[in-house]
Amino acid sequence: MNSIRDYHSVYWYYGLFRFDELIRHVLVLQTIFQQQPLQFGVMVRDMLRKERALLRAHPTVISSPQYPQCRESPFSNMQDVDNLVFKVLEVQEIRQTIHQVQEELNWERQNYESIGTIQPNGLDSSTAEIQKLQNHIQQLEYKVKAMATKRFQLLKECVDCLDQCQTRLISRLKVWMWEQHKATIGHPFDDNLNVLQTWCEQLLGVNGKLKQELMLIGEPIPELQERLEQLLQVLIQSSLVVDKQPPQVIKTQSKFSTTVRYLLGEKVAPGKPVVLKAQIITELQARSLGNVPSDNVGELINNTAILEHNTASKSTCATFRNMSIKKIKRADRKGSESVTEEKFALLFSAEISVTCCDTPYRIQMISLPVVVIVHGSQDNNALATIIWDCAFSEPDRVPFVVPERVPWRLMCSTLNSKFTSEVQTQHHLDQYNQHFLAQKIFDKPDFADDFSNIMVSWAQFNKVRACTCPHTYTDIHTQNSHCFLILQEVLPGRTFTFWQWFEGVMDLTKKHLKTYWSDGLIFGFIGKQHLHLILKDRPNGTFLLRFSDSEIGGITIAYVSATENGGQKIQNIQPFTKRDLEIRSLGDRIQDINHITFLYPDYPKHKAFHKYYTEPQHPPTGGYIPVSLQTKVGMDSGSAAISESPHNAVSYPMDPALSVPNMVPHAGSAALSESPHHAVPYSIDDSSVTLSVPSMAPHAESPHNAVPYSMHQFQQPFSPQESITQDQMETTASPGVDFNPNSPVVFPHDMGTGDTMDIVLDTLLKNLGP
Repeated sequence: MNSIRDYHSVYWYYGLFRFDELIRHVLVLQTIFQQQPLQFGVMVRDMLRKERALLRAHPTVISSPQYPQCRESPFSNMQDVDNLVFKVLEVQEIRQTIHQVQEELNWERQNYESIGTIQPNGLDSSTAEIQKLQNHIQQLEYKVKAMATKRFQLLKECVDCLDQCQTRLISRLKVWMWEQHKATIGHPFDDNLNVLQTWCEQLLGVNGKLKQELMLIGEPIPELQERLEQLLQVLIQSSLVVDKQPPQVIKTQSKFSTTVRYLLGEKVAPGKPVVLKAQIITELQARSLGNVPSDNVGELINNTAILEHNTASKSTCATFRNMSIKKIKRADRKGSESVTEEKFALLFSAEISVTCCDTPYRIQMISLPVVVIVHGSQDNNALATIIWDCAFSEPDRVPFVVPERVPWRLMCSTLNSKFTSEVQTQHHLDQYNQHFLAQKIFDKPDFADDFSNIMVSWAQFNKVRACTCPHTYTDIHTQNSHCFLILQEVLPGRTFTFWQWFEGVMDLTKKHLKTYWSDGLIFGFIGKQHLHLILKDRPNGTFLLRFSDSEIGGITIAYVSATENGGQKIQNIQPFTKRDLEIRSLGDRIQDINHITFLYPDYPKHKAFHKYYTEPQHPPTGGYIPVSLQTKVGMDSGSAAISESPHNAVSYPMDPALSVPNMVPHAGSAALSESPHHAVPYSIDDSSVTLSVPSMAPHAESPHNAVPYSMHQFQQPFSPQESITQDQMETTASPGVDFNPNSPVVFPHDMGTGDTMDIVLDTLLKNLGP
């Protein structure tokens, strides 16, 4: 128990207060079992046996780490620090014991010398006493030498242990930075640095105590002293981290902020304030951080900050609140490189003095790579560079090297992580979404096999290249008096790259479709061949929601309808964009369209989307005529108001609380109709395939009405993809319908072409007339 008290006092000296609670419980146990130590031993034995049984019953599953070095909790490494502190305590105890024995030895030697000066009287007792004293002196001398040898051995072990603990600490700091890097693409990240800061402070304290012990030996030990000095320098220089990274896409003349934290802040020598300076460096300069960059490649405004200690959070940080890049000097690009592929970084540096150190140290740290742009039109391509860098860079790489090609499985995982984190949803991209994305990026709509190991290139993802020849271009920049046209490696048959299209879908979903996606109401990414395959045998009115593959940031409704000759066709309504959904929500648009009745596979739309319908507004006061917005599709556009479809007479039970408001404008109201969204028909050739087509009679005769739908049958969230079998997925490339994705699009003759909101004047005149 005394050893535990000493151990506690050492931890108190080092500022390690986390054992206070443990010591309190130990003292309570000491009071209870002071007279019954055997009972205490039996209790501890039983507890250890139960713990072993539990561990065997539930083995720990360790997932493969992303970082090549050990990815373990910082608390597990604290045990090594605890052992190190015990060793230092033992060195101190040996030193104290040596001092006591040396004092006793000095006393005995003095006694021996005093006895030697007395004249011998010839008595045997005096001779025996002198012999006994000599033997005791020899024993003390041997004990001092043995303890000195043990002391030296323990000091060497302590330095070795300190080296190992510090190596693990630096590895853990690298893991923290690696996870911070991966957080850009949605990986989980714990930004708490308090444990690592405590760890740094402990090792600094141990280093100082060991240096004191070496000084107290009296004889210099250069080997251990040099190792301690080297460890101290590495620890001081490795304790600077970028706590809050700057934005990785920075526009010139725009303000941004970043925070740098020093983990040994409480050990900074008082007096002169520590000023951190930031400067922008190129990729080439980042590879040679041993030298201070002399070539200034950019001008930063507000690029200095003072390192300040916060007593509440016990952190020491320098915050750059209003930094800005005034101008940037770009390197000469080669081949097809673009300005949005050029990476820079911010270098933070300072000179710092730490207590227990005689000389100041220069510390520095670089930020994650950043792309500097001059116009908002470059933001999307710059973000693509950052996503590729964060997703596919290797740990401990040469700045900022990334592979040119990666397996599709890594790309797919990156897209899924980025999508779910950006949209802030737990509904991931399923295998059908992922397969379509692969078909799109590789331009292989007929490929039904596994894409996992096929390599996808940066050019396929979002290659932007610069050239000086005339060509169709998206932007122009001037570099060194030369005019560069910024060209894009677009998707086949499109005017945009894969990343531009995918990012547009993410943005649309994040701003307008988050809850629809989270509830599983949106099928999402699906090709038109796969779409025909799963809808070909469905009754008329069955629909699903899919992201447009021909427009950036659009969602469309694909539904089954009847052809003039009694067959079936699958039509795709003109995609709704962010602008459309800002005017009228997707739920209300689905409510407006009477052609669609059942969400794939067979969910009544009013049950699936009722919570997204806007409640009917009360009639306005003051004698005004109420105005409403409604979505028109195809041939409905010619009517003044949406007439009630036979499908609205469906006889499945509806809770009054969920009743759908009447879609026909009441008397005296004016219907404000949106311009029609075009339905694109893809007809199914009756000669090539025979489909079972339900009667186009009123909805009461539909097969769906034979089954009463209770209120609890539809439970959110659900996924329309769950009804697709693997066989259907595997035969996507060869559906049983005659479909040519490159066939010309046929529009109905009476389809409107406007894209603005039109007021139905006939209806207004009738309602306003006498």
